[in-house]
Amino acid sequence: MSEWWTYRPGDFLMFAPATYWRLFELHNATWWPAPPLLLLAGLAWTGWLAWTARHAPFARAAPGSSTPPAGAPWLRLGAAGAAAAWAFVATAFLLHRYAPINWAASAFAAGFLVQAAGLATLAALPGLALAPHGRRRSVGLLLCAWAVVGQPLLAVATGRPWAQAEVFGLAPDPTAIATLGLLLWTSTTWRPARWLPTALAILPVTWCAISAATLWTMGSAQGWVPAAAVLVAAWAAWGRRPA
Repeated sequence: MSEWWTYRPGDFLMFAPATYWRLFELHNATWWPAPPLLLLAGLAWTGWLAWTARHAPFARAAPGSSTPPAGAPWLRLGAAGAAAAWAFVATAFLLHRYAPINWAASAFAAGFLVQAAGLATLAALPGLALAPHGRRRSVGLLLCAWAVVGQPLLAVATGRPWAQAEVFGLAPDPTAIATLGLLLWTSTTWRPARWLPTALAILPVTWCAISAATLWTMGSAQGWVPAAAVLVAAWAAWGRRPA
C-alpha cells in the first residue's frame, strides 16, 4: 500500500475532466432553448447596469420618503432572477447532473437552495437601493458582464465545443459570479437588514473557492476565473479608497 504522502490532489478526483465538461453539454441540450434565452436576458439586465452606471444618481432615497430609491425595481428583478437561478442550478444541475459523479454535490445543492431563499428575501426587502460607490458599480458591472458573456466563451477559448458552454442560470460558476456582481450594486436603507447583501456574498464566494479548487485539481487553468472573481469583488467591497 502506498504511503499517504505520495498521493496528489488529482488522485482524489472522482471523475475525469472530459466527464465533467460533458455534464454541461447534456445539461444545455436538455434545457434548450434556455441557453440563448438566458443569454439574452442577461445581456438586457447587464445593459441596464451599464446605463445606470453612467446615468443613475448615487444618492439614496430620503428617510421617510414614499418614492422608491433609485434603481430599486431593477434590483428587485435582479435579486428575484438570481434566486430563481440558484434554485434551478441546485436541482437541475447539482442534484440531477453533478451528484451522480460527486457525492458532495447534494450538500452543494442544499447551499444553493439556502442562497436562493436569501436572494428571494433580499428582493422583498423595503429600502432596496443602489450601492453608493462608483468602484462597486464598476466591478459589479464587470462581473455580471463576464458571467453572461465571458464565461460561455471559455468553452471555445479552451478548445471545448460550444455545446459545453457554461451559461448563467444553468451552470453554477457564472451564476455565482453574476450574483457577486449584483450584490456589489445592492444596498438597503432598512436598518435591520443592512447586513444581508454582505451575508449573501458568503455562499457565492464559497462556491467560487470550491470550483477553483476542483478545476485546478483537474489541471484546468480556468480555475483562476472564479478565484479572480472573488478577489476583485473583495477589493471593490472593502478597498480603502472609494471611487
